Amino acid sequence: MNINNKILKNEERAIFELRELYQKYGYSQFKMSKFEEYDLYVRNKNFLVSDNIITFTDTNGKLMALKPDVTLSIIKNSKENDKGVKKVYYNENVYRISNGTKSYKEIMQVGLECIGDIDTYNIFEVLKLAADSLNIISDEFVLDISHLGIISYVIERMSVSAEDESELIKCISEKNIDGIVKICKEKGYSSDILEKLVQTYGTPSEVLKTLKELDLDMCCEYISELSEIVTYLENIGYGGKIKIDFSVINDMHYYNGFVFKGFINGISTGVLSGGQYDKLMSKMDKNSKAIGFAVYLDLLERFEKSDKRFDVDIVLLYDENAELSALNDAISMLTSNGKSVMAQKCMPDKIKYKQLLKLQERGVEIIENNA
Repeated sequence: MNINNKILKNEERAIFELRELYQKYGYSQFKMSKFEEYDLYVRNKNFLVSDNIITFTDTNGKLMALKPDVTLSIIKNSKENDKGVKKVYYNENVYRISNGTKSYKEIMQVGLECIGDIDTYNIFEVLKLAADSLNIISDEFVLDISHLGIISYVIERMSVSAEDESELIKCISEKNIDGIVKICKEKGYSSDILEKLVQTYGTPSEVLKTLKELDLDMCCEYISELSEIVTYLENIGYGGKIKIDFSVINDMHYYNGFVFKGFINGISTGVLSGGQYDKLMSKMDKNSKAIGFAVYLDLLERFEKSDKRFDVDIVLLYDENAELSALNDAISMLTSNGKSVMAQKCMPDKIKYKQLLKLQERGVEIIENNA
């Protein structure tokens, strides 16, 4: 069945195209219940985008929650896989406070997870699919990539306390250089390398050059891994879309290695977020590694890819004496050319149209043209 993209909302169109993309790479759809035991989310509250969870008591007395996240359910229901990887994608409703409306909402979320014996290719594939996903939504996008191994090394070398580490990570995520300097000055830490790292943003070639100038020999393995992946992404045509940004940082109790965030022109916040979460797997008593991402489709409600200046292509006016056959023939002719047509006996209020036509005995007459 062919579906006319004109009748689809942005988020609806994205769902179809993203599902098709993920299936091409061997990802199978993962279906799950609308709710889980509340305890699953309480134990991993810091992993969630929001800790506001809708709960209810089941008939057996258990406290349940409408699903605010998909990844935790996938991990919980995944069997250990010592050989190879499990590749799944999902398009599921989650229930949480929307970034758009700031109130509870049923949000369609699309994403994928790669779980098992993760290697360099798996990481590259997931990052490539993240870039492909953004490109489906808009060709004006940026994928910001970071590596927590590098951040962790720099912070560990500073020998900061656990409390100060949390404050520094918060400052890093906000690119708050003044905050970093203040904490380090008060506690006697050297902040030079961390400042330079957080201020570093740009194309892979620019950032990798800066990293070579810093004293980071002990984490050269992470730098090499970062360099390899971003170079591959550049080589397949995403050179202008990939940026390295060390302020992209997720909770380091759950994430490790690569983390990334996707942005499109026209929306101020990230529409895609993901990373490696081996630490979460371990926390949930799984030996496998994992990497994945989610696309937040509720944000696409505010993004118009197509021309929405007009409600309809054509308003066709006719009088009450118009012959049914003549009116139908005129509408059929116009719609066969891909136009949307609203037939009215009188001019409707507050309708934005490209053309205003009128059905006459001799045919269709153009009254107004706004195209």
